Amino acid sequence: MPVADTENPDAQLVAAQAELRDMQRAVVALRGELELAHMRREQEVQHAVATGQDEIKLLKATAASLREALERDAMAKDAAVQAAHAAAANEILQLKATAASLREALERDAMAREAAVQAAHAAAANEILQLKATSAALREQLELARINSESAVQAARAASASEIAQLKATSAALREQLELARVNAEAALQAERQRSQDEVAQLHASIMAMRDTMDKRLAKS
Repeated sequence: MPVADTENPDAQLVAAQAELRDMQRAVVALRGELELAHMRREQEVQHAVATGQDEIKLLKATAASLREALERDAMAKDAAVQAAHAAAANEILQLKATAASLREALERDAMAREAAVQAAHAAAANEILQLKATSAALREQLELARINSESAVQAARAASASEIAQLKATSAALREQLELARVNAEAALQAERQRSQDEVAQLHASIMAMRDTMDKRLAKS
């Protein structure tokens, strides 16, 4: 048998092993990107929660100011103050209920995103294990084919090429799934942020309407 024929399978084996290592490094890089995307989403959620809490504090401060105005006017117009006080108390309860609902919605959304990220991470870890197992099986098949005969080497080479193609397809599919999960999580975060802003705007509008009503009553009396 010629020397070139015996060395060529070794070269093919080395090339296959190098390509497998490259794919493993690509999987590790994808995991890093996933963890980075998770950290960014957590930061955005914390920022959204902080913004919502600031708005709630401002609304509570405004409600407290309105209550003080009602109390100063209580000695002169007790009946009107009682009615306005009842309206203010009801508005405050509504604000607290809305704030609690907003907080619960943010927490539920954060839990849903965390569950989605964990599921994607578990899927990636499982895929990595499958890649390692497939790589080990492929290495054993190539070694056995080299020891047995050149015909077995040719068969193992064909099997190796097919396996590598499958690994590439699997890696590409995993990358697409991770990207889709990231896009879906970003879309959900944007939708929740917009909903929170709309609720805060409604609270502002309610307070302004209440203040106008009080001013009109005070002007009539």
